[in-house]
Amino acid sequence: MNSKSTGKLTMKHKFGYGLGDAGGCMTFALMGSTFAMYCTDALKIDTTLLATLLLVWNVWDFINDPMMGALMDQHFAKNKNPKGKFRPWLLRSTPLVCVTFIALWSVPQFFDGLALVGCLFGLKIIYELSYTMFNIPMGSLLSAMANDDAERASLSAARGIGSGVGNMLPMVIMPQMIKMYGQTNATGYAIGSVICAVIGFVMCFMHYKLTEERNITPTSAEQAQSVKMTDILNVFKINRPFQALCMHGLFICMMQYVGNTMNNYLYSTVLGDLGFITYATIVSAPFMLVIFAFGSKLAKKFGLENMIRNCLLAGSLLYVSLFALHMVTKVNPWVHVIWSGVAMGLASISIYMQWGLVGEAIDYNEMLTGKRTEGSIYGTFNLSRRVGQTIGNSAAILMLGWFGYDANLAVQPAMAVFGIKFLGILLPGIFVIGSWAAFRFLWNMDAETRAKVNAYKAQK
Repeated sequence: MNSKSTGKLTMKHKFGYGLGDAGGCMTFALMGSTFAMYCTDALKIDTTLLATLLLVWNVWDFINDPMMGALMDQHFAKNKNPKGKFRPWLLRSTPLVCVTFIALWSVPQFFDGLALVGCLFGLKIIYELSYTMFNIPMGSLLSAMANDDAERASLSAARGIGSGVGNMLPMVIMPQMIKMYGQTNATGYAIGSVICAVIGFVMCFMHYKLTEERNITPTSAEQAQSVKMTDILNVFKINRPFQALCMHGLFICMMQYVGNTMNNYLYSTVLGDLGFITYATIVSAPFMLVIFAFGSKLAKKFGLENMIRNCLLAGSLLYVSLFALHMVTKVNPWVHVIWSGVAMGLASISIYMQWGLVGEAIDYNEMLTGKRTEGSIYGTFNLSRRVGQTIGNSAAILMLGWFGYDANLAVQPAMAVFGIKFLGILLPGIFVIGSWAAFRFLWNMDAETRAKVNAYKAQK
């Protein structure tokens, strides 16, 4: 059966799609940046215990993400919801994300000992399930909205700018709340969570209202039966662009989560003012704006893959050189802010542009297999990112304890200070090289391959 394509992709659609990642990141960004400090400094959870909890939580995410993607594919194949394949899930999950996030950052402080740990553990499980219920359909929606490469690129850019805004605003709001109430006071974290969650709720709801599934492919009973959860195993075998994206997702999220987790400790312990995180976030913002305004032109002139590779390499070099500077002298906070902000901005260009590449991997896979399983592919790509988040987040906290960090000390020992610099500056630079390697050695979507995919789509 032919797919149903409705209307024209409008500015309303693009703005609405960008609001999805903006709203989701209003809460999720804090999980990779401030949540560890909330646990160690405000809730007084031991670093080894926290690292173990983070590992268990993320193992749950390993199951949660691909399961949710496959569930959406199967559910729509069998029930053919007239409201769409993805948008009904957005409406169900938006209020859940808001409520569970606020509870996670406020309720545990009223308990002690095992009750505190149990409450924290359960609330994070529920929040992550709610977020996955929103994030998987939001990401998969791109391929259901775009009819051609130009539309895919514009939606990818819209999501990139949305992601940038959603990651930037919490880093402006939460550090100031913590600075106002104190690093060891749970009240600042709770107030910051309410502000971010409410803003995120509004953005996510507007994402639902302003988007439209323009490509609805009716599915026959035979096709419904052919959609299996095990299909993703074959994708890994034959789809090199998907392999590259998964490798990229793994390393770029390790970079993000090690860096973001350690930034709180770096700015408070090494540079002496947690509020500087706000300024570092602002420094990296222009890169997001440049990509939004000129990304498609730059990609057309230099090649998208070349642009991504060069920016990743430059970002890595800046991280490594900044760490070397910290090793030989006391670095002025403003020098660190600008240097690290530029490094993060360059490395993040690959994040802003990756969503359109996921769409390419989905089209390529459909040409190879005859099946269009956006949910499974996006869910598994998200799994690779979750693995990176787990390593970056859990390992960073565990190693922080190994270096001797103690939240109860007014002044940290020299080894802990070195560990914070190593984990927060050098390690992200090393991880960025892994992302560069994915696009250098695995990604194989050249002009000839894209022409074949476009011919297949035109024939279909």
